[in-house]
Formats: sequence, structure tokens, C-alpha cells
Amino acid sequence: MRRRPVTGVLSDQMEKSAPKNQNSRICFLAALSAFFWLLLLYFHFVVLGTTTTPTPSSAVDQSAKFINPTTFDANKDEDDDSNELPVQRLQPPPRKQIGFPDLDSDSQNLNKNPNNSPLKERNFPFMKALTTADNKNDPCAGKYIYVHDLPSRFNEDMLKECRSLSLWTNMCKFTTNAGLGPPLENVEGVFSNTGWYATNQFAVDVIFSNRMKQYECLTKDSSIAAAFFVPFYAGFDIARYLWGYNISMRDAASLDLVDWLMKRPEWKIMGGKDHFLVAGRITWDFRRLSEEESDWGNKLLFLPAAKNMSMLVVESSPWNANDYGIPYPTYFHPAKDEDVFVWQDRMRKLKRKWLFSFAGAPRPDNPKSIRGQIIEQCRSSKVGKLLECDFGESKCHSPSSIMQMFQSSLFCLQPQGDSYTRRSAFDSMLAGCIPVFFHPGSAYTQYTWHLPKNYTKYSVFIPEDDIRKRNVSIEERLSEIPPEQVSIMREEVISLIPRLVYADPRSKLETLKDAFDVSVQAIIDKVTNLRKDMIEGRTDENFIEENSWKYALLDEGQREVGPHEWDPFFSKPKDGNGESSDTSAEAAKNSWKNEQRSQ
Repeated sequence: MRRRPVTGVLSDQMEKSAPKNQNSRICFLAALSAFFWLLLLYFHFVVLGTTTTPTPSSAVDQSAKFINPTTFDANKDEDDDSNELPVQRLQPPPRKQIGFPDLDSDSQNLNKNPNNSPLKERNFPFMKALTTADNKNDPCAGKYIYVHDLPSRFNEDMLKECRSLSLWTNMCKFTTNAGLGPPLENVEGVFSNTGWYATNQFAVDVIFSNRMKQYECLTKDSSIAAAFFVPFYAGFDIARYLWGYNISMRDAASLDLVDWLMKRPEWKIMGGKDHFLVAGRITWDFRRLSEEESDWGNKLLFLPAAKNMSMLVVESSPWNANDYGIPYPTYFHPAKDEDVFVWQDRMRKLKRKWLFSFAGAPRPDNPKSIRGQIIEQCRSSKVGKLLECDFGESKCHSPSSIMQMFQSSLFCLQPQGDSYTRRSAFDSMLAGCIPVFFHPGSAYTQYTWHLPKNYTKYSVFIPEDDIRKRNVSIEERLSEIPPEQVSIMREEVISLIPRLVYADPRSKLETLKDAFDVSVQAIIDKVTNLRKDMIEGRTDENFIEENSWKYALLDEGQREVGPHEWDPFFSKPKDGNGESSDTSAEAAKNSWKNEQRSQ
């Protein structure tokens, strides 16, 4: 028997049920058509009727109509929308401010745009401070500084326990006279009769804080502050615990400080990016890279909150954006402009019998140091003067001996100390002696607020390798400079003296700007520019923090960096934090080991 094809069976069944299927098909099509029209009408009247796409101008009008901008309340949760009608939120793209690490959670909220309005129309919490700067009748317009009233454990209590501030030095005498130390007697006629003190090179914490107390534009109104000062003695704090203490003790005050600050309403204004503090130490004392007990220093500058603040140190890191170099303190602290003018005139008239001089000790444990070769060149030269320094009694520990030699020299050699920088560079310039640097990190990338970017105007640069590998004669190199050029350079150095010294905190210079004034104005300018960038929505997403030293050298208006002639000086092996960990930690340790030497 043959099997019947399936198609034949289906055909017969379809023919028998055709009338019934035809009616079902008509009903299905009718239902589908009705559903389609209902969906179309719903989309038109409900969805399109409640969602519009305004033009840029209408967007501003709607924002003004439905949103009532209120003045900033620092105690109000920034995510509290209870007083706002529901509106669509817009957020600008992620941004990174020039020269700053990533924003933390507080300052990220400042970049949100909850009012669906252009950035320029937003009521930023610092707008009053910016508009205050336009008041031509206010001599402090745009210059107001708010000083946090810190608990005494962060500053004054340390001075009461001054004997614990250094393992080798009794710091009690150096904290007297507002941090200037005991007065220096002018027995040999090297100094002026007034204004000279035996100032410790690590005393900037106290000197700066006391100068701030005399600042003419202090305010208790945080809404008009151009910047916020944190009078924490960070340098004195770490000095107490560097030797023989665990990392918990070393970090305790720093953690306590940021916890205290972040609870303050002033912190919420910009998440700490308008805050600054001072430490009279090199940056490596605050950049511990691990939680190992054997690692050096504390981790203050790696704390998230501290990354938002600006820290002024006597030596900054070329690879990080949250610290800035300020001058080491010298022995001269003028009380009035005339003190400076008299000193400058005296330095201009001096007869200088030495072509070059050097005050310092060799570093036999550091194979990269060129100090040994410099000392040998000084010894073998008839026009070079050497003041050898080492532990124990030495003329290097005598301010009079040091300043007398610098005053007798045309050029003063300033190789690296245990780290990039040394106080001697500022002592020599104070004496009108033209500094000779061998590494750009000793001055050129450090003190960009206080020294001209054109370093050839006031100094001579001889790369370390010229001495280390090529045995270049320093005497021959300096002798090639024409006398007329030497005179011009010396005058430039002497003209820089006011901005390199810290005036007596108990007085006030009339017209001159000292190192404190220059630093404060630089911070104000930095914060003001950051605020304007936030308002305008300007970003620099190409910022590379490891190249921070390059950004500091840019001219006004420049934002991009590229290859630089000094790249080899800063291209050392680095770890994940952008640090040359072994080099920096060892430099910090050696700096303390050699504290008694002339730095």
C-alpha cells in the first residue's frame, strides 16, 4: 500500500475548514490594526507631549523658571533635592584640573550640574569670593585668607615639647623670636646690626604661620576667602617620630588632621583644593610608599584628602602635583624695607677676590655625588675657595664664616646635597654670589614662584656629567663669562633678595614682597584659576602628573608639555606612585644623618 503524501492530507483539511479560518484571520487583523493605532496615539499624546527638546536659550529659561538657585549652605547635603522639582540631570564629562590629582567625592559633586543649566549660570559655592575680587574699593579684594582654628595639638603643643623635635638638635632655642631663633652678634661686621638670627633651616613651619598672623587680609568669612590656610606644623610633627617609631605613630597626626578638616564646612566648598599648608622639610619625608615599618617617613602627601591640598615644602617632588617648593630660611629677616635696601647696596659694593667657592662635605657613600670632584677642583685652584664641612666643630656651622666666604666670591658652587636642594643656595644669593647649579632639580624646577624661569639671568648651569664623566674645569668654564655679563648677573641676584628672605613675623615690610608674600599670592592665583576653570568648564585631560616639573616651567597660557632637555635628569626608574623610591627615601635618611653638616 502506498503512503499518502502529507501535502495531500493537509490540502484536504484546509479545504474543509476554509470558511472557519477565513473568519479567524479577519478578526486577528482587525485586532492588530486597533492595537497599532492605540499605541501610536499613546506615543503621540503621552510621551511626546511631556518631553521636549529646548533650544539652548529655552533651556536657560526653563532652568530659571523651575529652579530657585539658593546660596551655598556648606552644612547641606549636596545630594539633597527636597527643594527642587524633578528635572533631568546633566553632568559634564569627567575632567582633571591642570596640576591637580583626581577630585575626591566632595569636590566631584561641585562638577555636577543638578539644575540643568550652563556652568556659567550655576551658583558655585565660591562665586562670592570671585565677585569680591572685583571690588576696586577693597584693598583686600581677591586676597582674603581664611585660617583654620586648629586644635593646639596640631601646632602650639609641639612647641611646648620642643626638645622632642629633633634627635640631635635642641630646637627650643630655634623656636624663639617667632621661629627666627636667637639673634646673631655682628662681631666681625659680616651682618647688619639688626635683622640677623641663627635660624634653623627646618623652621619654616613656625615662621610662615607667624607671618600669616600679620597678613593684612585675614577673614573669618569663608565665603569671601581666596584660599584657606591650615596652620599644621607638618615638619615638626614628622621630625618627632622619624627615628625609632612605628608607622602608626608617624601617621597619627596626619590622619587626625585630615579627619578634622573634612568635617569642616569650609572643606566642602572645593573639597580641599583651596586649602594649603606648609612644612619646613623636604617632600620625601611625607611620601612613604608602603606600609612596611622600615620604610621612611609618613604618608601625609599620599592621603586622598592631602592630594587635594597644596603643600609648600623646601623641596618638592618633580613627579607629583600637590607640593610646591618655597625657599629655605636664611639668617636675614628684615623688619622694614630700609633693612633690605641697605643690605642690597652693601652687596653691590663688595670687592670679591674669589672666582668661585664651595662650602660643604663630600658624600663618599654616594657614588653619583660630584662633591668629591668639586672639592678637589677647589683645592687645586688659585682662584677657588673651599670651606670644608663635616661632623663636629667646623666653620661650616658658623653663619659668619659662611656668609663671609660667599660675600668674597663671584660664583658659589651648589651641587646637590643629600637630596636635590640645599639651604646654601639661598645663603649665597643673599650674599650677592651667583649660584652655579649642576642639576635642574636643585633650583630651576623647584622655586618657580620665586626665581626667574630664564635661569641664565641669575645663575650658571653645568650638567653633572660634565664634571663626573668629562672632568670639565669649573675654573675655565666660569672664566669664560665676560666681566660685563658677570656684573649683570650679580645685579639680578641682588635684586631677587627680597623675595628669597622671610621678613620678621613681628613686623611688616612697607612695599617689598618677601618669600611669604610671593608664596601666598601664588596660591591665591592657583586657586582663582582653578575656580575659573571650573566655571568655564575648561579641562586638561592630557595632564600627566609624572611630568609635573614640566608644567611648572610653562609660559602663561600654555597647557601642553613635550620632550624637554632636562628629561634625562628626571627619567629615573620609578615605582607605581611615580616616585624614585629608593633614591628619595635614601636621600631623606641621609639628610637627617647629615643634619649637623652645612646643607
